[in-house]
Amino acid sequence: MAIWKQITLTLLVVLTAAVLWAKFYPGAGDQLARWGVTGLPFETASKQQEGNSGREQGGGRRAPQGSVVTAPVIEETINDRLSAIGTGRAVRSVEVTPFTSGRMTQFLVNSGETVKPGDVIAKLDSDAEEIAAERAALALKDAEARLERMKLLLKSNTATTVQVTDAELTVDNAKLQLREAQLNLSRRSVESPISGVVGILPITAGNYITSQTVIATVDDRSEILIDFWVPERFASAIKVGAALTATSVARPGDVFDGVVSAIDNRIATDSRTLQVQARIQNGEDKLRAGMSFQVSMKFQGDTFPAVNPLAVQWGSDGAYVWAVRDGTAQRVLVDIIQRNTDSVLVKAELTPGEEIVTEGLHLARQGAKLNILDRQKKPESSRDQKLSSANSSS
Repeated sequence: MAIWKQITLTLLVVLTAAVLWAKFYPGAGDQLARWGVTGLPFETASKQQEGNSGREQGGGRRAPQGSVVTAPVIEETINDRLSAIGTGRAVRSVEVTPFTSGRMTQFLVNSGETVKPGDVIAKLDSDAEEIAAERAALALKDAEARLERMKLLLKSNTATTVQVTDAELTVDNAKLQLREAQLNLSRRSVESPISGVVGILPITAGNYITSQTVIATVDDRSEILIDFWVPERFASAIKVGAALTATSVARPGDVFDGVVSAIDNRIATDSRTLQVQARIQNGEDKLRAGMSFQVSMKFQGDTFPAVNPLAVQWGSDGAYVWAVRDGTAQRVLVDIIQRNTDSVLVKAELTPGEEIVTEGLHLARQGAKLNILDRQKKPESSRDQKLSSANSSS
């Protein structure tokens, strides 16, 4: 083949590839505009994308030829509120068990009664311990009498100092044996170690029990501890002593104020959550252990610029918007942080109130003068929408 034919064929292939790139590659139109190439006899991929986006997202509303529609940049805060479900438990709870084995002879409390530390809940058979205590008391009395005789004999030189010392040692041992017998006798009475309310008694008098048998549960519910789990993004924001509110699922009308009392020292790897413990007062005794609560907390949060979803475009270098500055279009790259129904939170060099092109995007070019037809209403944040709904219902 002749050389001029090869050159002609190569030029045709390159030209065809350039046309296909400009027509179908996203961002090709913007790149050509930066190179100063305009007035192409066909629409580039960027223009087609902008036109479709304006028709689909705008719900059929189109700006007249040569005009654009703008919307202001607003600020929205995220990660400023926390809502979690937790489970309540008594601030102190004890399963009462006896020290020794034996037969239960008597219950001195009923389910639902309030007890104090040291109150006797139940008694075990104690005949053998009573006899041992009496025998120890008699042995102590005899040892003390013998000591007195040894002291009198020492004065008349009939007894020696060693004999008196032995008698004193016998008295001390007798006292220890009496204390031990009294301790064994006292342990036949089962006492409450804390103040609280007695639960349902699982056994009745007459049953034989061991040191592992739970004879009653006592809950101190003057305060309620709530265990709940929060996402790991709140781990650095929650501090011990931070205020919160808790609402019982069973009593939605009652809101209780509380504080964070404890925070776990690690994130659970299976759920990526952090265990937190809260404390609320229960002075009126409305709450019970095991109730479920909805816990709410407020934080400073993170504030980002928010733009209309229609304004976000995509190019070869990522997402961007067209900002109106001094009446001209300025291309601003954005990093998308969060997508909401009516707004997109971005990280970009944008200021609140600044105008962003939302319709007529095909007219926006870097530094081009813009004819602004209309200014869209400032979109309401999700929080404002909730307040508006509440005011309407009231």
